[in-house]
Amino acid sequence: MIREARTEDLPKMRDIEVAAGEAFRTLNMGAIADDAPPSLEALTVYQQDARAWVATDSGDEAVAYILIEVVEPFAHIEQVTVHPLHARQGLGRKLIDKAALWAAARGLKGMTLTTFERVPWNAPYYARLGFHPVPEHQWPDAVHQIVQSERARGLDDWPRVVIKKNL
Repeated sequence: MIREARTEDLPKMRDIEVAAGEAFRTLNMGAIADDAPPSLEALTVYQQDARAWVATDSGDEAVAYILIEVVEPFAHIEQVTVHPLHARQGLGRKLIDKAALWAAARGLKGMTLTTFERVPWNAPYYARLGFHPVPEHQWPDAVHQIVQSERARGLDDWPRVVIKKNL
């Protein structure tokens, strides 16, 4: 089931992020695996603004989540993460579809995100979902700021790409 995130989901969302990050070690990206999950305070902002959704298991426990920023005229996927024990079940796609419905209802033109270009479960996965690269000269100012922030955190040590999907 996909539903809006609740306050009680927030600690579990952090756990999901840590567990999913471990896969990056297999690609010699230990720094990414060691990156801290979003703080409870940051997650609370998304949750209170109704810009966070979770996929749940049969016991209503969060096993995947998505966070959305509004970067006019797009919904920007800040994070989408699936716990490895629940991977390959279409949960990421379902969360993205839910966020796309939310964005369309608000009159946004599409969805954007930044991601690792060569990580199989990143850019190649999103390409299968209909996302395509955006040339830098077409980035909204807010996306430039997001990319600069990611660079400051060291994420550009591996090739990254800005991608979008029109709605």
